[in-house]
Amino acid sequence: MENQTSTHAIRPFSINIPEEELVELRRRILATRWPEKETVADQSQGVQQATIQELARYWATEYDWRKCEAKLNALPQFITEIDGLDIHFIHVRSKHENALPLIVTHGWPGSVVEQLKIIDPLTNPTAHGGSAADAFHLVIPSMPGYGFSAKPTAPGWSPKHIASAWIELMKRLGYTQFLAQGGDWGAIITELMAVQAPPELLGIHTNMAGVFPPEIATMFDVFQPRNAPASLSEEERRAFEQMDYFYKHVGYAVMMGTRPQTLTGLADSPIGLAAFMIDHDTRSYELIARAFSGHPGGLTRDDVLDNITLFWLTNTAVSAARLYRENTSGFFDVKNISIPVAVSVFPDELYQAPRSWAEQAFPKLIHYNRLNKGGHFAAWEQPKLLSEEVRTAFRSLR
Repeated sequence: MENQTSTHAIRPFSINIPEEELVELRRRILATRWPEKETVADQSQGVQQATIQELARYWATEYDWRKCEAKLNALPQFITEIDGLDIHFIHVRSKHENALPLIVTHGWPGSVVEQLKIIDPLTNPTAHGGSAADAFHLVIPSMPGYGFSAKPTAPGWSPKHIASAWIELMKRLGYTQFLAQGGDWGAIITELMAVQAPPELLGIHTNMAGVFPPEIATMFDVFQPRNAPASLSEEERRAFEQMDYFYKHVGYAVMMGTRPQTLTGLADSPIGLAAFMIDHDTRSYELIARAFSGHPGGLTRDDVLDNITLFWLTNTAVSAARLYRENTSGFFDVKNISIPVAVSVFPDELYQAPRSWAEQAFPKLIHYNRLNKGGHFAAWEQPKLLSEEVRTAFRSLR
């Protein structure tokens, strides 16, 4: 790293949660006041009582935060101030020559925990069936108000602002060329970096591509059903129907986008926080529920609780929610990107971006692939597949 002024200093960071906070967390879990069981036999009313009670039992009696803390502390972590706010980030440099710098951004309800499984495959590809020529230096920041980054005390930290901060972060680290990747909010921030198109940014990769044409994107409204235009192809119609379903089940985003401060209960009740976080989308909830019923696939109980516990210990439920209030960009619409873009489409994502729309949205589409496994939290759930996608996607830019 180059020499920094005191304002731009990059400070080492490590985590050491006081034991009394972990004792208090377990006490609060055990003191949960439970509602009655749902009145239906499926998940249509939300998080099922059997799932959340098993999560609570495991969290209070078996889960060990110190394992996650040790895993994070084994990585190089730093803090730097950007635009008056302390930003936490993991920075792992590859041992391979000519590795390309890559900034990877998490989403909600996520954290840097989402990306831990892709660090070694991307920085050390030869240990994972890859080539040294596919290596990356990784920068994995915590978004403002998330994890160990500071919480904004005034409005203004929108996704567009975060995108600008990430560009500043990469340049501050001395990188004169770099790439960007993300899913969920990370996809939106990554695309907004591409909209800004700094000369240092060679290209981006997204696993939740914003491709809905304007005439389609404007049709969606929260909780209101819409009929797909007759002119759509079968693939486009399927994406339309998936988005229509999502907008009928997006209550959590509406609440965070309009009244985030009302979610005080998430800062007071660990089980309230956990239930709110695991009910992101149907497929992800099913995956998490299986982990707590003894049939894990992609995510373990510890994976899920590492992330929730990080939110709890940093008290970031409400500060993270405010990002929805700050947002003025369409979540899934076209953003006028002219630099190279790579798209990976996972079958259990909120929607499968059609190739036709991806080609329209991204004039320099350098990679498009539909995977046969994986969902919304691709880096977390299918790290091998996502790592392979990222390596393949960016080869042409080396």
